[in-house]
Amino acid sequence: MKIDPIAVEVIGNHFRCMTDEMGVTLVKSAYSTNIKERRDCSAGLLDARGGTIALTAYTTSHIGSMLGLQDQIFQHCPLSTIEPGDIYMANDPFSGGPTHLPDITLTAPYFHKGKLVFFLASVGHHTEVGGGLGSATDIWSEGLRIPIIKLFSRGELREDIFNLILLNVRNPTERRGDLEAQIAALKLGQRRLDELFSRYSEREVLGCSRILFDQAERRIRASIAALPDGRYEFEDFMDDDGVDAEHIPIRCAITIAGEDIELDFTGSAPQVKGSINMTSYSLKSAVYYTLKSALAPDVPPNAGLYRAIKVIAPQASIVNCSPPAAVLNRSDTFARVVEVILGALAPAAPNRVIAACRGANTGIEFRGWREGNRFWSYLETIGGGFGARHGLDGVGGVQTGSTNTSNLPSEVMELEYPVFLERYELLTDSGGPGRWRGGQGVIRSFRIRSDGTTFRTKGDRCKSRPWGLFGGLEGAAGSFALNPGTAEERALPSKSFNVAAKKHDVIAVWVPGSGGYGDPRARERERVVRDVLFGYVSRESAKTDYGVDIDEAELERLARMI
Repeated sequence: MKIDPIAVEVIGNHFRCMTDEMGVTLVKSAYSTNIKERRDCSAGLLDARGGTIALTAYTTSHIGSMLGLQDQIFQHCPLSTIEPGDIYMANDPFSGGPTHLPDITLTAPYFHKGKLVFFLASVGHHTEVGGGLGSATDIWSEGLRIPIIKLFSRGELREDIFNLILLNVRNPTERRGDLEAQIAALKLGQRRLDELFSRYSEREVLGCSRILFDQAERRIRASIAALPDGRYEFEDFMDDDGVDAEHIPIRCAITIAGEDIELDFTGSAPQVKGSINMTSYSLKSAVYYTLKSALAPDVPPNAGLYRAIKVIAPQASIVNCSPPAAVLNRSDTFARVVEVILGALAPAAPNRVIAACRGANTGIEFRGWREGNRFWSYLETIGGGFGARHGLDGVGGVQTGSTNTSNLPSEVMELEYPVFLERYELLTDSGGPGRWRGGQGVIRSFRIRSDGTTFRTKGDRCKSRPWGLFGGLEGAAGSFALNPGTAEERALPSKSFNVAAKKHDVIAVWVPGSGGYGDPRARERERVVRDVLFGYVSRESAKTDYGVDIDEAELERLARMI
């Protein structure tokens, strides 16, 4: 189809800008801090068959929340029943498309001259969706399951459906506000498509989306073709599932043949009782994100990117689970899958791959009840070490892998919740030594300001450590503790539920660092001295790991120069 290349650029940028604007609308309109401050949400535009055209993914795992959405709609809803003004809702990973229950996805069909041409989608992570607050070993215990249902029919809200959902959550006011923000994002997207079709014909707009798919496919295939053909394997282990399984293997064999790539996860553990299982869509989103980041970071994240990539995963495994597997904390496994893929790719693309990062979506969630029997829930995932790569040190205290959410500013947290931020800093010696040093982990400590608070922890890499590459050493592991440094100190597991905390208790989270890259003895002396001056590396580590003996006078001279 012959379409002016300038029109392709203009229309393609319109697609990207409109999803960006949808994302901003969602953030600015939301009620919960998890969306309005931490940006645990996404927005997207899909074609009539569900192919991703444009995506504003603040959280990379939300790619999976859209991959299977249209398949589920068409399975449950005949095309004749899909009408203008409809909005569909789903959160069930086994019958709705998203990857765990808190990620409620809304999608709206877009019609042009009576023809279904696009779907708009918005995803928000809702901090509480019913269910029990204790340890969950199946999907029913994790919350309210919403299959594909119509929330709006021909533009009219189905109040009975909305009321049913709000009746089954503990904070209906916040859930309503966040859902209305997601609806607002969809309506803005519809307006932007109206504007696009007022300037361009249907042939140009739809043809442009197909051209964008083809362009992305060509570019990712070219990146794959630049790698040496072969089979590359790697294996890593989750510490545990929080219930009864330990040292849980995740294996990946990557086969590169010309411009095609296949990732085979055969040999990964069977699905476990704990809530760290991934659905197939969650696995695919991890694969697509990792390959795009490592091989073709400038390629738009659309369906054309996915055409060159084949994913194989055994059914009922931890990376392709079957119902009724628990999946609440699938983001920890997502992060480890990313690292297994990078580990396998390292021999084929040594200058494009980073060492292991924090290896989990480390976080904590506080819950309690306010006066008037009002429930509150505060979830935060905490950044840690980002792995070193050829030519660059890692970065400390940042989100990696499955999420790009921000930390909640302490001022907001302390205004909204009875929680006080007591300590937040980078951890010395947590970044793996290397010619290029790994990024640091952090400690974040919270003091409870009211009785009756409970919390849960989520994470991994508390027993294993983030690996280095090509002679780089491991980063520091993570840990959790209640009232550290006191007579009441108690170590906490990385996966716990409904732990009671009393007023003035302190909960500390040590987030893992990341691996180093290259022989640490090859690191320039000046860099090591600077690391010691800034507190990234101790003098002991400088001497032991880097072979650099530093005295106080040298540190003082450098400090005066800086």
